[in-house]
Amino acid sequence: MYALRDATSTVDSLPLITGSIISKKGAESLSALVLDVKFGNAALYKDLGSAKSLAQSLVTVGNSLGIRTGAVLSRMNCPIGRCVGNALEVMESLECLKGRGPDDILELVTSLGGMLLWMTGLAGSMEEGKKVIARTLQNGSALEKFQNMMIGQGVTSQIAASLCSTYADYHSILRRARYQSELETQGHGNTHTHTFTQVQIHKCTHTRIHCMTLAFVSAGTVLDIDGMVIATVLHRLGAGRSKAGDPVNHSVGAELLVSLGQNVEKGQPWLRIHYETPVLSAEQRLSLQGALTLGPADQLLTQPLVAEIILP
Repeated sequence: MYALRDATSTVDSLPLITGSIISKKGAESLSALVLDVKFGNAALYKDLGSAKSLAQSLVTVGNSLGIRTGAVLSRMNCPIGRCVGNALEVMESLECLKGRGPDDILELVTSLGGMLLWMTGLAGSMEEGKKVIARTLQNGSALEKFQNMMIGQGVTSQIAASLCSTYADYHSILRRARYQSELETQGHGNTHTHTFTQVQIHKCTHTRIHCMTLAFVSAGTVLDIDGMVIATVLHRLGAGRSKAGDPVNHSVGAELLVSLGQNVEKGQPWLRIHYETPVLSAEQRLSLQGALTLGPADQLLTQPLVAEIILP
């Protein structure tokens, strides 16, 4: 079906998107559903209005099928959390279940979960529901439930326990990419550079084998990190598919080493790329160097992650 939509240029058709999403949810015999509809540079819909049209369509159709359906409209300009890519996001999700996740992920998870608890009558309000979700992340009950879910879906009890252990060695189970490279900010007068350091992992040792210097902007406060730029480079490195059947390299990804509003000093690493190709191309390096926007702290625009909620 998706291949047909691709061939007919109807991938972004609102009715077909609605039908594709809600039909899957309807098949699960759900009693309630909360949908996270994203907008921004790194999302399908770039503005709130377009995303709201999809969210309203999903909510309307879901409720018409007898599924109590609501939606959260959330911003996605910068990456959410610190990790991008299949294996790295699994690790970060597990860290979140252990109560150690980044603040923005925790905000989104508690908002979605809190709304669902309120809609199903398990909490008196969305705020009360958010507190319940936060407690389950802190007291370990959410992690225990996920561990049981993994076992129920065929993961061995040993691997499930290892992943959910307090100080899990994730890379003993989830393969690490062969190379890791860090971008570093460097400022000197009006001339500023980024340095790329490539590290090859071999027999548990770190050996620096290649360095590259990239022109970039001044050190300062992190004003923006363009998630779409990072996602596009990772896609080309094998983290995603261009068409059905393409292989996916689950170890390819990126780690953000800084966050919005943080002051970045000269020479401070801000991004680590995990990849398998021997050397990032010049085009990819130029793309990555444009993903980070630095400037004076008073230019930072702070906005809540959740922009709007659509109730059933």
